[in-house]
Amino acid sequence: MSPDFRPSEMIRPQRKLTGISAILLPFTEAGDVDWTALQAHILRTAETGLMPAVNMDTGFLNLIDEPTKLRVLEMTREVLHGAPFCAGAYSADEPGAAWCADEYLRQMELIQQHGGMPVIFQSYGLTGQSSAEIVTAYEQLAAGCDRFLAFELTEDLLPFGKTYDLETYAALLKIPQCVGAKHSSFRREPEWQRLKLRDELRPDFKVYTGNDLAIDMVMYGSDYLLGLSTFGPDYFARRDAYWLAGDARFYELNDWLQYLGMFAFRDPSPAYKHSAAQFLKLRGWIPCDNTCPGSPTRPDSDVPILAEIMRKLDALIA
Repeated sequence: MSPDFRPSEMIRPQRKLTGISAILLPFTEAGDVDWTALQAHILRTAETGLMPAVNMDTGFLNLIDEPTKLRVLEMTREVLHGAPFCAGAYSADEPGAAWCADEYLRQMELIQQHGGMPVIFQSYGLTGQSSAEIVTAYEQLAAGCDRFLAFELTEDLLPFGKTYDLETYAALLKIPQCVGAKHSSFRREPEWQRLKLRDELRPDFKVYTGNDLAIDMVMYGSDYLLGLSTFGPDYFARRDAYWLAGDARFYELNDWLQYLGMFAFRDPSPAYKHSAAQFLKLRGWIPCDNTCPGSPTRPDSDVPILAEIMRKLDALIA
């Protein structure tokens, strides 16, 4: 950014926020998916006014098998009865793999058949290309749907993640079917740059912050697609209502949610999913805090800290 850049000039008070919440995929003591808890959490999230996003990083998209992904889509359609949702489209591959448009298009078609909007989850084959090839890849995918979301992901979360340069991002804005993009670099400056570019080139385009370490990016014009919001969609819905109303209670509630984000997303960041399971168990929303086999975990000593944060958040929305 230029030296005279002033973030305060970008603040947009009393704006209606669009919130999308990446749904945690819960597991049982036996290590199976807890379908009953998942169904309840999808419905709970939608009832707050946030749009559920399934089969995302929070849903262990890169670790679960094809039948599980399909069952998640089926359950989401059944629970929501036509209400909107998003789902990750992903082609599992290895370092050095070639770009595989056909598999992405197949995944996108499945999502659309179930009533969802695809989110293009990155892969080695996608991000290993040149900038021009990456843009061409998204153009190929655009031919297979009416609307989709792009997704930039930090390598702190997954090794195939990549933050695109601004020229590449500008090219994505020119794809009509790409109606928004989640930005998860975990840094403010690149997101401010994207907001300024969006305002110049395509004001209707949605910049969805994925920065769980700076959830106040909504103050500057971002909307959000967060894993953190799965801890408490009700907390986020209340925070968003406060911002729309110009209610000063937004700030304290946001501060405590940010404290939760800083704690849950500390190194190693992918272990936030276990933090989410611990927190949801404390809330009585899931019976077990197990996560997908192969996913990093947090120590039991985190639970009392999460419990104190939960008590404070509950008091703030009482």
